[in-house]
Amino acid sequence: MPRGRLLLVDDEEYILKSIRRVLRRGDWQIETASDAEEGLKALERFTPEVVISDFRMPGMNGVEFLSRVKAQVPRAQRIMLTGQADQQAIEEAINRSEIFRFISKPWNDSHLVLTVKSAFEQYALQAENERLLRVTQQQNEELRRLNAELETRVALRTHLLSQAKREWELSFDSIESPMAVVRAKDYGVRRANRSYTDLAGNRLAEPLSEEGGGEQHCFKLLFDRDTPCQGCPLPGAMESGRGARAEISQRGRTYAVAAYPLTGEGRAVCSYRDISDERELTRRFIETEKMAAVGQLAGGVAHEINNPLGGILAFAQLMKRDDGRSASDIESLDLIEESALRCKRIVESLLKFSRHSRTEDRRTFQLNRCAEDSSVLFGAQLKAYSKVRMELKLATDLPELFGDPGQLAQVMLNLLQNGLHALPPEGGVLTLETGRDGDRCFFRVVDTGAGIEERHLARIFDPAFTTKPPGQGTGLGLSIAYRIIEDHGGVFKVDTQLGAGSRFTVYIPIPLQLERLP
Repeated sequence: MPRGRLLLVDDEEYILKSIRRVLRRGDWQIETASDAEEGLKALERFTPEVVISDFRMPGMNGVEFLSRVKAQVPRAQRIMLTGQADQQAIEEAINRSEIFRFISKPWNDSHLVLTVKSAFEQYALQAENERLLRVTQQQNEELRRLNAELETRVALRTHLLSQAKREWELSFDSIESPMAVVRAKDYGVRRANRSYTDLAGNRLAEPLSEEGGGEQHCFKLLFDRDTPCQGCPLPGAMESGRGARAEISQRGRTYAVAAYPLTGEGRAVCSYRDISDERELTRRFIETEKMAAVGQLAGGVAHEINNPLGGILAFAQLMKRDDGRSASDIESLDLIEESALRCKRIVESLLKFSRHSRTEDRRTFQLNRCAEDSSVLFGAQLKAYSKVRMELKLATDLPELFGDPGQLAQVMLNLLQNGLHALPPEGGVLTLETGRDGDRCFFRVVDTGAGIEERHLARIFDPAFTTKPPGQGTGLGLSIAYRIIEDHGGVFKVDTQLGAGSRFTVYIPIPLQLERLP
């Protein structure tokens, strides 16, 4: 492929042939013309990169021709062939026409080749310069466009940030729960919403300093303490890098406190929720549901107690009539003892169940004993359901748990009653079983009833939700049971199938310190 296009214009044929012969080694594509007019026609179809023209030609001379070349092909490099006679005039013409080089006749072949080669290099350099200029201009234009776009985006972002800051401040202040940004190292309050300020009694100074002050500590502002609150979740949240929660009781109120660390800033967002009324209301709900359960069981328990009491009275009368102690007396005394023990067990279980539950009453207990007490209480109610059979399956060697056995017995009774109501009229089986799963113990109530519909499954723990007919349920039983289990750190698991029954499993964690005891 030729390395370039070259146009030769001269009115002498032998000069054209001589130059072609000399330039043949350069591997250029060469076109020739015998005068300027023919050269202009070749210029249109050929578009040369280098043009060599003689100075003296008939008609249009070389200077005028090369000027026309410049006008049509500005980048084409122009070389003039000149004689010795009028060298000075030709040089002036060359300067005016901005001709690249001129070659004197007769020429030196090496000089001619070098000149043409330099002309092609100059053409390539000029083309590259023009390309670079275009690229530079395009880049400059793009840079100006990007700068303008960046300025617009910065202005928009600044406006959005300002708007977001304002919205965040308004949102922060509109939250009803007291919230504050607290410095971890000294519990200093950096920012707080209106609810926090109200809770602090408007003692929060403005503006808040970075270093903090004695009156700016959260424990001082909220609870008028001189030291951090016992059980505060802030240190644990900062150490773990995750949110932490705790309950803090101060000045007769209980607050659910949550701390969420701001990574790398040594601060945390703390929220405070007064749950005193909620706890009291929950306790009342638990007691109300408990009393309702006791009322439902009262008739069955009374019937259960009447039989052993009747035996006690009957055999006591027999003992009064006989003078001595015969074999029948011994048998009667045995029956009296058996009945008395049975009454004692029933009354004892009932008392455990209905006793007012307090947090300080929590203790270690055996899950199996709790299940046995519940089965005894529930067994009295089953006397009226002859077609219902109850099974008690207790695992052996279960570790002790820590909690309120009375509350857990209430949960068992509630699940048993729900299972009883789910059984069809033709009866069925209720199963109460206990067991262990890893670091948890569990109790499970299984019924062979109708099961729970999919649309109801997500709402069974919602307060006031019930599928029972009016007057037969409050919708509080499972919600209260859920709250009791959550309070013990446990979880509920529900498995159900329409037409095949339901299985409610409650997992209670085993305290580590109890597991490690010898």
